[in-house]
Amino acid sequence: MRIGELAARAGTTTRTLRYYEARGLLPARRTDNNHRIYDECDLRLLRQIRTLQDFGFGLEETRPFVECLRAGHPQGDTCPASLAVYRRKLDELDALLEQLSGVRETVARQLARAELAAEAEAPGGPEPECELGGHTW
Repeated sequence: MRIGELAARAGTTTRTLRYYEARGLLPARRTDNNHRIYDECDLRLLRQIRTLQDFGFGLEETRPFVECLRAGHPQGDTCPASLAVYRRKLDELDALLEQLSGVRETVARQLARAELAAEAEAPGGPEPECELGGHTW
């Protein structure tokens, strides 16, 4: 298939495919008249790259998965280099979760403090009534 068809089937642009080609992630096979040609294996490579990027992997982090597929493995994540990327990503995600947990605790403490302060500032009387459009609610 030609570059436009591959881009359409992969849900991307020809510009992205050329970029992947320049980065060495997508093979650059050419016809006699210098048109790029691709096959189903290339579509599979692209789907692997896109899936990993959707999960937050950087483009360079997808390289071991692409190389694993190119080496003939049915899944791009069974090679040692791919497994190492998975491990690093999990460590990164664990660190982010720990950081977010700390931020959440800080926000919860600030909310509790602010709610106590708001209660202390409120007069002892009933809540004010809201008047909209001449109606008391």
